[in-house]
Formats: sequence, structure tokens, C-alpha cells
Amino acid sequence: MSLSPAPLGDAAAAGTVGPGVALAIASGLALLGYVWVGLLRARPDEGQAPTRPPLRSVPPMALAWTAQFVALFIDISGFGLVTPGARFGFAPALSMTTWLVLTVYLIESRFLPLHSVRRVLAWLAAAAVLLAWSFPGESRPLAASPWAPLHWVLGLASYGLFGVAVLHAALMNRAESRLRHKQAAPGATSGQMPLLQLERLTFQFVAAGVGVLSLAILLGWWFTPTWRWDHKNLLAVLGWLVLAGLLVGRRIYGWRGRRATRWLYAGAALLLLSYAGSRFVLEVILQRGMNGGGA
Repeated sequence: MSLSPAPLGDAAAAGTVGPGVALAIASGLALLGYVWVGLLRARPDEGQAPTRPPLRSVPPMALAWTAQFVALFIDISGFGLVTPGARFGFAPALSMTTWLVLTVYLIESRFLPLHSVRRVLAWLAAAAVLLAWSFPGESRPLAASPWAPLHWVLGLASYGLFGVAVLHAALMNRAESRLRHKQAAPGATSGQMPLLQLERLTFQFVAAGVGVLSLAILLGWWFTPTWRWDHKNLLAVLGWLVLAGLLVGRRIYGWRGRRATRWLYAGAALLLLSYAGSRFVLEVILQRGMNGGGA
């Protein structure tokens, strides 16, 4: 489970930085940046729903976001490894998911009040970076099909979309709870996104995630020579059914509120167990990789 870059002695002799050192530097910078943002306390005027995040948190967040991307590129691409091929595991998958969620957050926060989740996302991203640093991906051979990389990319994109949907659903549940306890007026923002806008964005991300996941599953079935109903594929299809059922239930029966978010959480949990969970068992508990398997 240790890092297996090209020999650092050769890299040092050539005057270059080895991939293990580069990964450590990028991961360290990302970790420091996210911890910095996580430790920042909100000022009294930050509850006035400004249109942009506080400037003091922008540089460390941008640095951490960029450094996390560099670390993911080094880790997943297998940069500098003696054996060619991609390298992937449960921890890089979680780190990539948090990076995609943060990407959407950084875009949305320029136009919408999302400051209440900034510190939470920073701590989650810091944990994901530390986990990916501790458990780098397993080296895997080049894919037999040219469609395999697209399948992996689409799978990761669906993870990110559902992660963003879960984030918005959690904010929606919080806003509903505040309204029930009469802590905010229905149309008030007070640093929070309006409830109807949260609900609309949540289901937009769910619909996009279902579409991307559908393509990923179809490509996986298409390029895999012998499709097996193993635990990974079974959980992925079950997750797709739950999330597609959520969209159907909302369309036909008008599901909303906590009923809808429970379906979303259940579907997202199944997808998380599908890849990250199975890889965690294989890499950490059983301490072995899956050679040549699909993502």
C-alpha cells in the first residue's frame, strides 16, 4: 500500500523532483490550505448574505483546490511510475469527489450565499486529501478498451454530481428545519439560499448525475468482455434505480422535502459503497488490489 514511484535516487541524480516528493508537496499544500480555511471564524458581517465569499478565505481555498488537483493528477495518472498505467483506489475516488464538489461550490459561491458550508467543505476536503495521501491508488494495467477511460471519467463525474446534490439536500433540510422552528422567514436569505432555489438545484444535479451515471454503466457493460453481477456492479445498478426512482417519484407524485432527500441519501450511499466501499475492503481490510478490473 506504500507509494511506488520511480526511484527517488535516480530522480535526484537527474536534478528533478520524484513523483513521491511532488505528491507529498501537493498534498501538504492542499491540506494546509483547507485547514486554514476550516479554522477561519466567521465575522459578524458575514451573516449578511454577501454575494461573494470573504476575501480572507479565497487565497487559501484557491491554493488548496489547485494543489489537490495536482495531487490527484500525480496519483491517478501514475506519473513517474515504472509500470505504465493508471493508478486508482477508494481514497483518490473520495478525494476526486470532494474536489468536484468544491469546484461547484467555488462557482456557485460567486453568485449565491453558501458561506455556511465553507468550513465544513474545507474540513471534508482536508480529510479526503489526507486519506488519499495515506492510501494511494493501486497500479493497474492499461485498459483493454479505448472506452474504459471514458467510463471511469463518467463514473467520477457522477460521483461529483451526486455529491453536490447531497450537499444541496443537506442545506435544504437545514433550511426547512429553521422554517419549522420559525428561525427564518420563508423568503429571507440571511446568508442562506432560498428554499425553493435549493430544491430546484438539488434535483437538477440529481437529474444530471443520473444521466451521466447511465452513460457510465452502459459503457461499462459495453467494453467489459464478460459482465459479472458482482457486488460493485450490483450496488451501482441499485443506486441508479433508487436515484432514477426519485426522479420518477418527484415527476409523478411530487415528492419533495425529507422524503425526497431520504431517497437521495440512500442512492448516494449505494453508489459510494459500489466503488469506494469495495475498494476500501480490498485495499485496506484484505490488503490486495483488483488487477485489470473496471472502475
